[in-house]
Order: sequence, then structure tokens, then C-alpha cells
Amino acid sequence: MRRTIFWTSLMAVVATLIAAPSPNVVQTRLADGFDFPVGKPNAEGYYKSRGWLRYHPGEDWNRLSGGNSDLGDPVYNVANGLVVFAKDARRGWGNVVIIRHTYFENGQLRSVDSFYAHLASITVREGQQILRGQQVGTIGTNRGMYTAHLHFEMRQNLNIGVNRSAFKIDLNNYFMPTKFLDAHRRLPGSGRSALVAVNTFQNGGMEFAPPYNELLGRKGRPAQELTKRNASSRQPAEPKREFRVNRFEDLGSF
Repeated sequence: MRRTIFWTSLMAVVATLIAAPSPNVVQTRLADGFDFPVGKPNAEGYYKSRGWLRYHPGEDWNRLSGGNSDLGDPVYNVANGLVVFAKDARRGWGNVVIIRHTYFENGQLRSVDSFYAHLASITVREGQQILRGQQVGTIGTNRGMYTAHLHFEMRQNLNIGVNRSAFKIDLNNYFMPTKFLDAHRRLPGSGRSALVAVNTFQNGGMEFAPPYNELLGRKGRPAQELTKRNASSRQPAEPKREFRVNRFEDLGSF
């Protein structure tokens, strides 16, 4: 009798463990398409002031009127997904939101992270399920470090977080954002859900890496020269700057 009770109890515990969801997997709504993060859905009224460069694996988006005219403008989630990071990463990043999206492509289930940085405010929380076009925050300057703009990335490597220095800037880790969005405007799977991995960032995603390649300074000057110059003037390594119109990516680096 005791043996029967023991095995019955053990089987019940095992069944509970099998049924319980993993803390590293979450059910989320499939992305049925991707839109742009500003001027939704097609970036109307905005332009890409800086595209993909060897040290800049993303895009900077500004309002057509330039300057700080877009300060406080809404930033939108590009597709259905799950908020996996929403906090002040400080230093060169400021307020950051990262959203994980799962989608069908060529009969396969894939996942990608969208990354929104330098935000003036964050309007979502970690663990929140979020729909395409829902506001995630507002365009900021990272406490006056930059002219107001949205820094936006699309990442195929789900381990990066804000610790970018640990990962090579190439097309194995990142997508060119506009090219990805244009190729995935409409997708199958509307109304369906799937499991997606979470808790994938190294060191919880909070080990800081500056948003520019530390091996390349402005105008190609070595980082050591910049560091020495800035130490003497007590200025930040990435000074406030105006953004040039640059509608073309640096494709030659690949």
C-alpha cells in the first residue's frame, strides 16, 4: 500500500514538472508582419539619417524637419512580440527597449529582436506581450548626449542585449533594418502563437558596451587618440553631434 502511494505521488510530481512551462520559454503571439518604428506604418515624415556602417549595425531615424524637432515623438513596436528588456542602460545607450518577435518564414519558425535606444521615456515593461504599432516609448537625446533621434536595430542573434562588444558586427548577428522590414511587411500566422526563448542575454544584458566601435573614432582616428584628447578636455568620448543625411549603407564592409 505504501509503495503504491509512493509511486502514485512520484508520478504526479513528474507530471506536474512536465506540464509546467520552462522559465526560459514563453508563449507569444506570432508576428504577422513588420512595420517601421516611426511614422507608422511606413516611416512617413521621417528619414534615415544614418544607416549601416562598420561600427553602426543599425539605423538612426529623424523627423524630416531635423534637429530636435522629433524630441518626444512616439516610437512604435514593429511587430507582435514580447518585451524582453525595458530599462535605462545608461552611458551611451540611455533608455532601451528590446522586443522579441517570432514569425514564420519559408515554412520555418524564426525569432528576431528589435532594439530601440536613446529613448526619452519607456511606456512598456519587461515581460509584456505587445502588438505591432503599439507605442514603446518616445524619441530622446540620451540626456543631451546626441541630437534627438531613434537608434534602431534588428538582431538575429538573441544573446546580444546591450553588451554589443562581445559580438562581431556582421550579418551573422544583425539584419540591415530597412531591408529586413521591407522583406517582411506581411507574414502568415495571424492569430496564432508559439513558444519563444527568453533570458538569453549575457550577464542579463546589462554589461555595458558603447554604441560605437571602440576601435574606430570619429573621422577614422584611433580610439587611443580620442581617449587622450577627451581626458585632457574632460569631454565625453562621443560628443553631441548633428546628423548627416546618409541614405546608403556601408555594404563594402561585408
